[in-house]
Amino acid sequence: MSARADRLPAYAIFAATLAAAGLPIYIHAPKFFVDEYGVSLAALGAVLFGLRLLDVVQDPLLGWLSQRYGAWRRSSVAVAGLVMSIAMIGLFAVEPPVTPLIWFALTLALLFSAFSFLTITFYAQGVRKADSMGGADGHVRLATWRESGALLGISLAAVMPVALVPLTGAPFAVFAMIFAGAVAIAVFAMRGEWQAGGTVAGVGFRPILADPLARRLLLIALLNATPVAVTSTLFLFFVESRLGAPGWEGPLLLLFFLAAAASAPVWGRMAVQIGAKRALMAGMALAIVSFGFAAFLGTGDTLAFAVICIASGAALGADMTLLPAIFARRMSDIAPDAAEGFGLWSFVSKFTLAFAAVALLPLLEASGFEPGATTTVSDEALNTLTLMYAVLPCILKLIAMALLALTPIEPSYAGTALQES
Repeated sequence: MSARADRLPAYAIFAATLAAAGLPIYIHAPKFFVDEYGVSLAALGAVLFGLRLLDVVQDPLLGWLSQRYGAWRRSSVAVAGLVMSIAMIGLFAVEPPVTPLIWFALTLALLFSAFSFLTITFYAQGVRKADSMGGADGHVRLATWRESGALLGISLAAVMPVALVPLTGAPFAVFAMIFAGAVAIAVFAMRGEWQAGGTVAGVGFRPILADPLARRLLLIALLNATPVAVTSTLFLFFVESRLGAPGWEGPLLLLFFLAAAASAPVWGRMAVQIGAKRALMAGMALAIVSFGFAAFLGTGDTLAFAVICIASGAALGADMTLLPAIFARRMSDIAPDAAEGFGLWSFVSKFTLAFAAVALLPLLEASGFEPGATTTVSDEALNTLTLMYAVLPCILKLIAMALLALTPIEPSYAGTALQES
């Protein structure tokens, strides 16, 4: 069956829009509130971490709600999409009616709550969809479309506010409005895909956490996603201050995420040839090499960093395509109707971003780093920035790679054919 007949493009569109409200917000929101309202890096990091503590309770509850009220899934998705749009507009297009830090916390709480519910529901629906498409093949085919769409969405959202600067005096406000329109299109595109399975009690987390492979995959996801969270949190600061290349943030971000999007289908096909585990380990190795070279860059090395962006972006394509497909395949075996599994997956993904913010931003500020400064930043601050941006991710990736090497994953989890994707 063709991808069009399977309605896989609708999954790519929805994933693209949803992804725009995730990682790019961690890239843009802290710097936006620092530049516009003078909020400290340490305070923003603390808020982001606090929101993730909320997720400890919230994401499992949202997974339960998604499962419990499956009969109203189409309506609940529309409502969550509306909340996410309003929160994005409030974050970037509305002058804070209260203290900027409080407004930052309130709007992000709404944005990430809606994002979490939609992510959990979307990935749980993907398990059913992939199973109906033909087992392991279906999971990799769906993951290839979904994660390729997500990477394109991240690419556009990461670069759009910077690209809009020459066109408007309020690039982030325009970005928020465009995002709201994209949400409406995505919800419409997926309108026929939400399976209303009735009100069911759900299975809870016990069968998921009791499964050794599921636990191991969640741990690998945590360790493997943290380097991406670290580099995403520090990317704008690294380009502006370490490379001394203000104005190049947008093109370099676009290059990074486009490389990830372009590589996603390649990693999917590689998984067919050599297995998902080997393909994922190859992607991890590529990431380590990329981060390692970044540690030796200094002022003016923008072209060399562009090459690193391509390589590390390609490595991200493996992370975002293969690991979710492996986890989804496992969920179809142990808890095919449980959205709770993707509540855990969502929490792991977001926790890494929050951890990077709360751990690194205060340390960067304590080293004497000043956002926006290109000539007055001390060597100590720049060295701290380089160590956190380039060296720390290498260490974390090596640990994740070792854990994956020790994890038995069935070759069938890779799928056997992607010709129709």
